[in-house]
Amino acid sequence: MKKIKFLALCAIAAGFITSCQKEEVSNETPQEVAVTPTKDQLAKLNNMGVNTSDVKIEKITFPDGSSDNFLVSGDITIPVSGLEKFNDLEAVANGNKQYRTNNLVSSGNRNISVIGYTGSGNALTSKMRTGLQWAVNNYNALNSSLNFTLTFSASTNADMVVYNNGASGGGGSAGFPSGGRAYKWIQINQGTDAYNTNVIEHVMTHEIGHCIGFRHQDWRSRQSCGQNSNEGTAGVGAVLIAGTPSSDRADSIMLACFSSSDDGEFTSTDRTAINTLY
Repeated sequence: MKKIKFLALCAIAAGFITSCQKEEVSNETPQEVAVTPTKDQLAKLNNMGVNTSDVKIEKITFPDGSSDNFLVSGDITIPVSGLEKFNDLEAVANGNKQYRTNNLVSSGNRNISVIGYTGSGNALTSKMRTGLQWAVNNYNALNSSLNFTLTFSASTNADMVVYNNGASGGGGSAGFPSGGRAYKWIQINQGTDAYNTNVIEHVMTHEIGHCIGFRHQDWRSRQSCGQNSNEGTAGVGAVLIAGTPSSDRADSIMLACFSSSDDGEFTSTDRTAINTLY
């Protein structure tokens, strides 16, 4: 039986900020030795609305190269290069702050090509390929304006490229939309292959969700991970979608952590949220 969880699906504003989903019982092993950010960098992140209580710098490797990124609370990444270009939060009369943009995938970019990567060193396993196919089928079965076309190859010439990053632990990571386009790179940890295909389908569907504009449903608490930690607005905001619950607890494929009993299917709340936005 699927583990019951409670929360609403939230949209996010655009940005080159990445969010990961991890298994409930263990943390991912960093691919590189972490470095401490400077005081100026932490001040900038704080002005963007990022929770700076747990921030490190790590190098993330993609099939076409690598770059240094801030790692926030273990599963949100922000590129070090170009940090100064991110907008600060806008102050309001009562001294609080609010993010002022809310960009998703634009209407002209909703025919989305997806590559399941088969190149040397980052190839998806057989179970990962099946899980990705099921995830794409999930999205294409919805009554939305999004249309995904999936192929398996060693090319990176696509709107989304899903690849095996070789990391231990279950889960993966992906970014948020920018410039009206879906985020390109979806990392899947090698450790995810230890789970059944339904769970892998869940992880794939979750990470595609980030690429088209969804935050973790429990970003305010990460309660699905057994935590009480606010991810912050992360420089991209977190806007509730009309028609979905506002509670921090609701059954959704976009919760921060997953269960080994997850079936990989959208809930009614997920379908409402995606069909409302797209």
